[in-house]
Amino acid sequence: MTGRPVAISDSPFPKQRLRPLSPLAMLFCAAVHMLGAFHVLAADETTETAMAEKAAMAAPEARSQSTRHSVEIAGQKIDYTATAGWLILEDEAGGPIARFGYTAYTREGFDTLSKRPLLFAFNGGPGSSSIWLHMGVLGPRRVVVTDEGFTPPPPSRRVDNAYSVIDVTDLVMIDPVGTGFSKPLGEAKGEDFWGVDQDIRSVGAFIKKYITLNRRWASPKFILGESYGGIRSAGLVWHLQSTQGMNINGLILVSPFLDMGSGADGANIDLPHVLYLSTLAATAWYHDAVENKPANLEDFVTEVERFAYQRYAPALLAGYTLDVKEKKAVAEQLAAYTGTTADYWLRADLRVSHGQFLQELQRDKGITTGRIDSRFIGPSVNPLAESMDYDPFFPAVGPAFTAAFLDYLHTELDFGQDEEYRVSAFGIHWDWSHQQPNMKGWLTPWANLRPDLSMALTHNPGLQVLVQQGYYDLATPMHATKHDMAHLDVTEEARGRIRMEFYEAGHMMYLHQPSLEKYRADLAGFITDADRLP
Repeated sequence: MTGRPVAISDSPFPKQRLRPLSPLAMLFCAAVHMLGAFHVLAADETTETAMAEKAAMAAPEARSQSTRHSVEIAGQKIDYTATAGWLILEDEAGGPIARFGYTAYTREGFDTLSKRPLLFAFNGGPGSSSIWLHMGVLGPRRVVVTDEGFTPPPPSRRVDNAYSVIDVTDLVMIDPVGTGFSKPLGEAKGEDFWGVDQDIRSVGAFIKKYITLNRRWASPKFILGESYGGIRSAGLVWHLQSTQGMNINGLILVSPFLDMGSGADGANIDLPHVLYLSTLAATAWYHDAVENKPANLEDFVTEVERFAYQRYAPALLAGYTLDVKEKKAVAEQLAAYTGTTADYWLRADLRVSHGQFLQELQRDKGITTGRIDSRFIGPSVNPLAESMDYDPFFPAVGPAFTAAFLDYLHTELDFGQDEEYRVSAFGIHWDWSHQQPNMKGWLTPWANLRPDLSMALTHNPGLQVLVQQGYYDLATPMHATKHDMAHLDVTEEARGRIRMEFYEAGHMMYLHQPSLEKYRADLAGFITDADRLP
């Protein structure tokens, strides 16, 4: 605070007559003055030392912990090293901007790393850590949950994962900024990472740094993304290819979300309603809500998809010009496919979102049907609600995954007990705009990564793509995935490098035992085949 100097007359203390100091007092004052000067110097030196020590302590450093293990896969003992930790990402000036967490698995016995594939994998969200893929199917340890039902409270059951792929590839599980141990550093903020393009750049920077530090530039490289990880991975293959000169050997899209225009119903866009229909029908089929239920699920879904394109889509596109009789006929067929009523569809103007459907399908039983995996069910919180209040899938399996992973991290991997591991980043504001490669610098206000994937397939003739999709997935429905793949702007030769596999389960199809076995065989075979290509 500044102001005028305080005069003697302004002092709050009473005025007193000043007396001259005695020689003894003068000597005492001099000593005190000298001692005070010494203390000032000592304090300054101590402050500088403390500041230097504090600065040194505050400087972020990479940290990791490696442990050795073994697991039996396909009848073979696999010795591997597990490394949990984080790297530090810097800006162009060398200043720290993020701590980026990961868990890596490298098989022992490979001296020539150029012959050993390397797979980077992550979940989606946006704002999800990688524990689902990590403990569900990819890592060497797996949590056992109750498929289609509630998994009991701890102790959670953790077993060796005979379905892991670390026998055929080294593996790096990635936790994007805001999840796991990953967080902004220095002057960086979460918003610098929480967006379609921001996220692609930061994950790409991590991949480049990991590859460089671990001398893996010559290794065959694969990227696997689940859910929103589809947007991230489709963007990454083009980003790494176009900015870093890094061609990817194989891309694996697990239950992918690629385009908001095709994969987000309930947003006053007609196309998603068309593409969700076959999964609504598959869900009704599974819960025996369809009269005269067809024997074969695949044939039934094919029939519904044909109806969706050939009759349902034109009806929606017609809007209020649609003939009344045709509208009623379409509503009746929608009701027959989905185990609901024609009146329900007519009151919704033929546009029922999946959240509304999942509340309506088994409303009479007081049951809400699952979204992530529509085989799951749970009691309705509010039977009168228009749309589902919660997804029964998450309370059924989520706590088991969390407990199993954190116990595994802290005990078997012996890492992170003194740090917070964020399973999910809640409350983040995501920037959905995206700069497509064919838009000459213009930003689109919504995410559509089909152009990025198309460019990557066109410019890298060695890129192979595997798509893995569940029938009962209402987060990223099957027909939307098929639609996106069918609308890639690529040549017939490039289309021949895309392989699609389907599973009679949901978003995380690997929770279903038969699908888990098929998932492992499909993924391991894809990596092996792509690795052998010239």
